[in-house]
Amino acid sequence: MKTYRFIFVFVIAAAMTVPGVQPLRLTKQQAEKLSTLPLKCIRQEYPNKLGQVLASDSDLKPPRELHPCFYGCFDWHSSVHGHWSLVKLLKEFPHMEKADSIRGLLALQITKEKVFREVKYFDPKLNKSYERTYGWAWLLKLAAELHDWDDPLARQIEDNLQPLTDTIVESYKKYLPKLQYAIRVGTHTNTAFGLSFAVDYAMAVNDTAFVNVINKRARDFYLDDRQYPLWWEPSGYDFLSPAMEEIDIMRKVLPENEFKAWLNKFLPQITENRFTWKVGIVSDRSDGHMVHLDGLNFSRAWCMYGLAKQYPEFSYLIPVANRHIEYSLPNLVGDGYMGGHWLASFAIYALTQ
Repeated sequence: MKTYRFIFVFVIAAAMTVPGVQPLRLTKQQAEKLSTLPLKCIRQEYPNKLGQVLASDSDLKPPRELHPCFYGCFDWHSSVHGHWSLVKLLKEFPHMEKADSIRGLLALQITKEKVFREVKYFDPKLNKSYERTYGWAWLLKLAAELHDWDDPLARQIEDNLQPLTDTIVESYKKYLPKLQYAIRVGTHTNTAFGLSFAVDYAMAVNDTAFVNVINKRARDFYLDDRQYPLWWEPSGYDFLSPAMEEIDIMRKVLPENEFKAWLNKFLPQITENRFTWKVGIVSDRSDGHMVHLDGLNFSRAWCMYGLAKQYPEFSYLIPVANRHIEYSLPNLVGDGYMGGHWLASFAIYALTQ
């Protein structure tokens, strides 16, 4: 596989003023380079990990037929957040060099007919839990990004995508009341991550019923948590921090005083301004599981940025977050498909918080 390596230049943000240090922000130069990753993989059908449950021989079809919108980027969820990446980059930099190509690709991929076939995939009983909840969460993040984008293309794509968005929302509403225990892993099924992105969507579209379901379940799962063993993190293949994802959802659903009291019991060390954290070290970026730790660095960073943005007294977390990004970002483009098919989304999300 032909690869390219770019040197990324970091710039200081104008927002979230912190004495001596500010969060890293996405530049137009970085956006141009990061856009090459989803542009390359969104229509790259193979290699492909379907994660499919077969009911009969007739279910054996190529990815482009099973998932006409989201068949590229190795798996369904990576294709979804690859599309999110392109939407986010266009919103941040509407005049970027590849803007016309991106707009054309989005219009080509997310049509009413293709979305109808995506919805049909979720109809059979065996597929009700498909991509639960990681892929669901990213689909709602894509929908929220479109909803908040003042552009005719956004209105067209949001409308086309709406049946699938509605399917995912209804799936969440049926699933969450039945889930007895939170899933606390550092990978796809992490409950806190799924709730965090879902509540962002619910608030963006003013779906009060959905917000209430999420708020209740977050409290049920996490309100009594105490003394989280941070030294257990990370596990070998984590791309999410169970601790930080839990903090991320609880800061969104709890009032300030209640959240700060909860945080002091859940992870007291993060409330001390001497808090530091070693980055996740990647030993082999050609290994699809080892490279997860680059994703961990980006997701830790966006959670720390989010906390510091909402509550500026936690601004001492900004340099900790910056170090996580600085470790992983220079290696992002050019290290092979196993990271390239998904990591741009994590970097973009971290650098736009």
